[in-house]
Amino acid sequence: MKRSQSFSRITKETNINGNLTLNGNGQTQIQTGIGFLDHMLDLFTFHSGFDLKLDCQGDLEVCPHHSVEDIAIVLGEAFDQALADKKGIKRYSSIYLPMDETLSRTVLDISGRPFHYFRGEFRTEKIGALPTEMIGHFFYSFATSAKLTLHQEIFYGENDHHKSESLFKGFGRALSESASIVSDEIPSSKGVL
Repeated sequence: MKRSQSFSRITKETNINGNLTLNGNGQTQIQTGIGFLDHMLDLFTFHSGFDLKLDCQGDLEVCPHHSVEDIAIVLGEAFDQALADKKGIKRYSSIYLPMDETLSRTVLDISGRPFHYFRGEFRTEKIGALPTEMIGHFFYSFATSAKLTLHQEIFYGENDHHKSESLFKGFGRALSESASIVSDEIPSSKGVL
């Protein structure tokens, strides 16, 4: 079963097109116009095993906010749509992810109920061209669009690059695990997610 979804979003602020394949092998073709975000999405894809093609033309002359937010929205929607009725998925996942001196935890539930909780701090305003305030907002926008319950916490760390890397890698691993097929049933006592 190839769980895959194409996506497109065109607004006055962004033009985004691409494809997300859950049963992939970590192949990427990513162009967001924000180098550090490209790097984080490459790591996310590698550690999830998803394939991702993504092209974003955004109003970066204003700031990266619209591009980051809209990319997260389309990726969350594509993930949700690729899961279809969610039959057989594991549903839950909890990942601790070390990155050198940093340790983070990602806990998620493919619940159909969007919620995001984030606890962590960054020392710098930007990593490359990516404002650090947009890192938590990326995950919030993804979780809302994908209808995930997502909890993330940076326990400790010194380097903001490492903190972000730990979050994106952990998120990729958690999404992959929770989306893995483990049965023939919808994993809910209600019979629907």
